[in-house]
Amino acid sequence: MDRRTFIAQSTAAAALLASAKGVHAFGAAAPLYGHNGMTYKQVEGWGVLDSNKHPVNDCHEMVQDRRGRILLLTNETRNNVLVYNTRGKLVSSWGHDFPGAHGLTLAGEGRDEFLLITDTDKHQVYKTTLEGKVLWTLDAPADLYDKADAFKPTETAVAPNGDIYVADGYGQQYILVYSAEGKLKSWFGGRGEGDNYFETAHGVCIDHRTDTPTLLVTDRPRQCFKRFTLAGELIELISLPGACVCRPVIRGNHLYAAVLRSPDMDTAGSGFVTILDQHNRVVSNIGGTAPTYIGDQLQPMAQETPLFVHPHDVCVDRDENLYVAQWASGKVYPYKFERV
Repeated sequence: MDRRTFIAQSTAAAALLASAKGVHAFGAAAPLYGHNGMTYKQVEGWGVLDSNKHPVNDCHEMVQDRRGRILLLTNETRNNVLVYNTRGKLVSSWGHDFPGAHGLTLAGEGRDEFLLITDTDKHQVYKTTLEGKVLWTLDAPADLYDKADAFKPTETAVAPNGDIYVADGYGQQYILVYSAEGKLKSWFGGRGEGDNYFETAHGVCIDHRTDTPTLLVTDRPRQCFKRFTLAGELIELISLPGACVCRPVIRGNHLYAAVLRSPDMDTAGSGFVTILDQHNRVVSNIGGTAPTYIGDQLQPMAQETPLFVHPHDVCVDRDENLYVAQWASGKVYPYKFERV
């Protein structure tokens, strides 16, 4: 190959890679992703650290605390939690005891903020301070589980009265309800075929967008969210064809979720981020096809731009910027997308 051909091919490859990653290519403006006025541009290099000092493995979930810091949970036990500022600079890190770190929930207010961490390998849920001090631990409830390792909690949510909802998303598919002190009060769901049951109850959150809070539960392989009363009574099913969604995240009037993959694509490279309005209609997909409805029926969605491999969570900051954590994605650090 002569030098001119080599340079031409290298230039084309670099431009293609930059386009796929959503970054500037040879001075061109960064592309925008999304639809219907909810559009974003990727912030090149956000959050990338020295992997010898602060490595990640699977980046599972992210939250923003009252100080504006972004907390990332990874199952890398050299530093389970990485704390960033919104510019992507590392503030601190902690945690060496969560090999199956999966779910990260922020709750409480002011100085009483705390974290709930689920560990699918250790079969436990931990309440910690924002600095990593463990306050208490939940084990598999003996009333439901003959073996502790059947309990594989993936997510938590905290109700206005302090009750804690735990999704056993990789285990028996129960939604377990605990008091604020960690005492088991009730449960519902479980593995089954009806709408009241789950195949993978991967995520939960409290939806405060109406006067009466409700509980949203992911059923990931069934491509939907299910809405329940806080007492566990099914209200509605929100179908999202083509989207195996992870946990629901509420910010303002919108619901955000990382789509791990499309249901007919187990291989890497079919995920995106989806955004729904308060009427449960998809309004924007980041890296995905434009949402299309025929009447009230949402048509199947899919990845359109290869931004992500396996997006696992989306964090929405106070300025409505997005931070995306990815699972089994080559140990990449989180991506940031600025609202435009």
